[in-house]
Amino acid sequence: MSALLMRFGNHQHKAPLHYTLSGLDDVYLISGYEIEDTEDGPVLSVHDVDGLRRAIGKYLATEKKVLNGKEIRFLRKELDLTQAELAGLLRIGDQQVARWEKGLCEMPGPADGLLRFIYLEEIGASGFSVRELLKDLEEFDAPVQDAQLFAVTATGWTHRHAA
Repeated sequence: MSALLMRFGNHQHKAPLHYTLSGLDDVYLISGYEIEDTEDGPVLSVHDVDGLRRAIGKYLATEKKVLNGKEIRFLRKELDLTQAELAGLLRIGDQQVARWEKGLCEMPGPADGLLRFIYLEEIGASGFSVRELLKDLEEFDAPVQDAQLFAVTATGWTHRHAA
């Protein structure tokens, strides 16, 4: 299987690749990857996987949306925390973290905000004010997109809004 190609006029472009290795359902790559044919079948090669994971995490931590269970798990794992360790930081029981990650209940606002701040601090994100981020996240009324698109640029991976 060769890379998925879409033809626009006289040019060929790769179709967005559904990237499931993140553990998330809605991540698509529009650049920064290659698919190579091998004897054992197609092999995906992603440029700067760590940078991609940071871009996904930064998007999740700053996007005005309710985090779903898989997104909570993604951020927790990127922080290299067990459920019990995250629960300790949030001062709750570890079974509560498991319930959030399974989608059995929503993560309450204070815990949601704290998880986002912990992640942003971990990656050394600059230009974020705790007060401004809390204000931005005050209401989760932004439309939810089905596909989250990520592309590699000269400065690294970035989230792209769908057209």
